[in-house]
Amino acid sequence: MRENSRRYEWFAIGDINGFFGLMFDNVTVLSFLAGILVFAFNFPADIVYTRMFPGTAFGVLFGDLVYTWMAFRLAKKSGNPRVTAMPLGLDTPSTIGIALVVLGPAFVSLKAQGMDPREAAMMTWYIGMATMVMIGIIKLVLSFCGRWVQKVVPQAGLLGSLASVAVALIGFVPLLDIFGMPLIGMISLGLILYNLVARIRLPRNIPGVLAAIAIGTALYYILGPHGWIGGTYQPLPAAEFHLGFPVPTLLFLEGFVAALKYLPLAVPFALLTVVGGINVTESARVAGDDFNTRNILLTEAVATLVAGVCGGVAQSTPYIGQPAYKGMGARAGYTALTGVFIGLGGILGYVGYIVELIPRAVLAPILIFVALDIMVQAFLACPARHAAAVAFCYFPTIARLLAIKYGTFLAAGTLAGLLVKPGKELPEVLVTVAVGNGFILTAMLWGGFLAELIDRKLKRSALYLGILAVFSFFGVIHSSSVDGNIYLPWTLADGLQRAIPYQFAMGYAALAAIVLLLSLSKESKEPSADLDPPGMAA
Repeated sequence: MRENSRRYEWFAIGDINGFFGLMFDNVTVLSFLAGILVFAFNFPADIVYTRMFPGTAFGVLFGDLVYTWMAFRLAKKSGNPRVTAMPLGLDTPSTIGIALVVLGPAFVSLKAQGMDPREAAMMTWYIGMATMVMIGIIKLVLSFCGRWVQKVVPQAGLLGSLASVAVALIGFVPLLDIFGMPLIGMISLGLILYNLVARIRLPRNIPGVLAAIAIGTALYYILGPHGWIGGTYQPLPAAEFHLGFPVPTLLFLEGFVAALKYLPLAVPFALLTVVGGINVTESARVAGDDFNTRNILLTEAVATLVAGVCGGVAQSTPYIGQPAYKGMGARAGYTALTGVFIGLGGILGYVGYIVELIPRAVLAPILIFVALDIMVQAFLACPARHAAAVAFCYFPTIARLLAIKYGTFLAAGTLAGLLVKPGKELPEVLVTVAVGNGFILTAMLWGGFLAELIDRKLKRSALYLGILAVFSFFGVIHSSSVDGNIYLPWTLADGLQRAIPYQFAMGYAALAAIVLLLSLSKESKEPSADLDPPGMAA
């Protein structure tokens, strides 16, 4: 019998483990999306569950079903009966990032302008939809030139900017939830680290994610009424399902103009998922499943567009770890099950109920694992000499996190008093806000600048500095506006805020000129050695 006539074993016992892992990854992201909006920004919960969730989940359904079909097609073409489908789910960095720096601030700003809370929430939803459509269009274009982008931008800039989001937003924010309920949070975290990081199997090969969530949730409802969990206990919620349908709509056009100011965030998030899609497709090829890279990228782009047009506010992406799912024996069943479960859950409302049922302290360890994985990958995938460039990318995102703590999500008038205090230097709060605005793009450019400098490519390094100067002058990065708006700097009314674009741009331009001059020195033309990272030399 010919090999290509062998029947595809599309469902195996490993698909059950794969389903729980992939499904809970998506539920965790949805939980933090809802938690950030509802609890941090007092966003109306029903709009999150009935407007945002259905379209977001529908994008996952669409993408996972297409990836399932691709696995069947590859199995038929290659004659391999054990092809493992590419996993697709909600992109964790951009979902949390967009909730923290797009949706939440937009909602607060709209209310500060005098809008009714529900009216402001609906307009925020339109802005979120428009942002997704923009990301989808960018990904659609980049899917045809992703390889070129990957070659032009150093990995330190691409992966370092993603790692910066991992350490500050994906890692630190959930860590607060874990230690807000230390007993259940630490148990869940320990089980995740035991199984997924230390790679030690649990008895009877029980999935670590399932065990951590089941045990943590059970302890919460058993110990919570007695006050032993360390946080505020919420009784078991009533079984209320929030129905919503992902109907295609042009409502996103109402938020399109307002969403344009978030373009500096949309572009890097789109770029990172495209490059990530290339990397995970390559890892699947090495593991034995040679998927077509362009088809993988086009699918995630269309899934994001579908989600945005249908009301979604979070983009989908192929998940890293296809070889891990292959190692546990999964085929195509786990992606089909996940897509259907998440997609129908967003429509029928049971995903929203699960989000309310499982404490965030129990789900947070999954994001800690994701953050660790992203940070470790950034250092391991880049040359050792670029370690400093990867680490350099962390600072803009840390500035953004500090800006959140300073209160940049309050009404602009509340913070204005902190910005006008006279002194010999620019006010610390204003500088922190400016450094943090456009943090993803800033981190990517900083990483690229330093990586090229380390490699003795001084002219290319100076080019990055020139781009930074232009972008900072117009507020694409380092916007001095509390809301992170793009502007013409000479139109800014406040003197200190007007000084930021001029001062920052001159600083970058001056450094670019110095680097260009240094490129003429004979020392800069010495061959680049595979240097040890700073502090590691013998």
